[in-house]
Amino acid sequence: MTSRPEDVGLSSARLARIDPWMQRLVDDKKLAGVSVAVLRHGELAYVSATGLADIARLVPFARDTLVRIYSMTKPLTSTAIMMLYEEGRFQLDDPITRFLPAFADMRVFVAGSRAKPETVPASRDITFRDLLTHTAGLTYAFMDATAVDALYRDNGIDFQVSDLSLADLVEKVAKLPLLAQPGTAWNYSIATDVLGRLVEVISGQPFDTFLRERVLLPLGMTDTGFHVSEPALPRFAALYTRAADGTPTLMDDVPTSIFRKSRLPSGGGGLVSTLDDYLQFCRFMLNKGALNGVRLLGRKTVELMTSNHLPGDLAAMGQARFSESSYTGIGFGLGFSVMLDPAKAQILGTPGEFAWGGAASTAFWIDPAEDMAVVLLTQLLPSSTYPIRKELRVLTYGAVIE
Repeated sequence: MTSRPEDVGLSSARLARIDPWMQRLVDDKKLAGVSVAVLRHGELAYVSATGLADIARLVPFARDTLVRIYSMTKPLTSTAIMMLYEEGRFQLDDPITRFLPAFADMRVFVAGSRAKPETVPASRDITFRDLLTHTAGLTYAFMDATAVDALYRDNGIDFQVSDLSLADLVEKVAKLPLLAQPGTAWNYSIATDVLGRLVEVISGQPFDTFLRERVLLPLGMTDTGFHVSEPALPRFAALYTRAADGTPTLMDDVPTSIFRKSRLPSGGGGLVSTLDDYLQFCRFMLNKGALNGVRLLGRKTVELMTSNHLPGDLAAMGQARFSESSYTGIGFGLGFSVMLDPAKAQILGTPGEFAWGGAASTAFWIDPAEDMAVVLLTQLLPSSTYPIRKELRVLTYGAVIE
């Protein structure tokens, strides 16, 4: 049920501009299907879905369509580890070797090739803060910019498709060199997957069990998980990429998708979810760690998580290689990007707004100053294909009238 937009300081006429924007994306065959929700002052002011979740089977893209949220998993994993932080299990600047001794005596790549890497000793151990802020010196296998990226590929460091356990794959990561000295550069990476393993070790529960029992179910996120059950399969969207002629072409079909089976629980990108489920997480964060009488995090912890922990913006912390965010004018907290300066970022927003996105062009942002959140779901890889996040920012922020 939606509220009258004017009752929460939004313009109905301006929000109505989202509908034709979404329809154009579908009609122009840029997206198969898409959904959007806008939350303000705790009320759902706008929600809509259009297009197809599965082109071949003519399944409509709906409000309850299940999608791969990929890196929008990261804020939920960060919530899980920070719940353990609040229990006094560790401090942010503690070395992770307290719980994962395989990360002792790490080496840092400085020259050479994937065949003959030249390394030096790490100046210090990786900390929890390094992992939460993506400054640990880790990377992603799919990036093709450095010899360390190639070493990840050579060694099967892929938390999406690996047949190894979370414990075994993280052990393999610890045997490879770091891309940079811990704490010195921002590099988007598998850091949050390592956090998922830390949740297991510290809590004594499998990561997926902890996340389900301690985070997802208390927040009412009953459709969110690491695989799609048989009863939910009709609501699961196919995944597309852009073909040479610009139209969506199938990448991951529903009947054969890896998300149909139990799999390694990737804390960095393994969840499927729905529009309403992710809205629950947004409500939780806007409420500073509580929802429907259930408190998972303290107010001060949420404020710490959504503050910038870098010495400047992302651009000051290294060369842009890949991100679900722009670099200039944007900082990073403990699991989220943080808006520092909208003028420098060249996008509408508010200082203190926090956000992230997923590889399949999904996105969310939460604006505490405006008491507002927006969720965008679709299924198109990669997320850089079209500037739909910036376009939606203009449409949603342009609707704020008080």
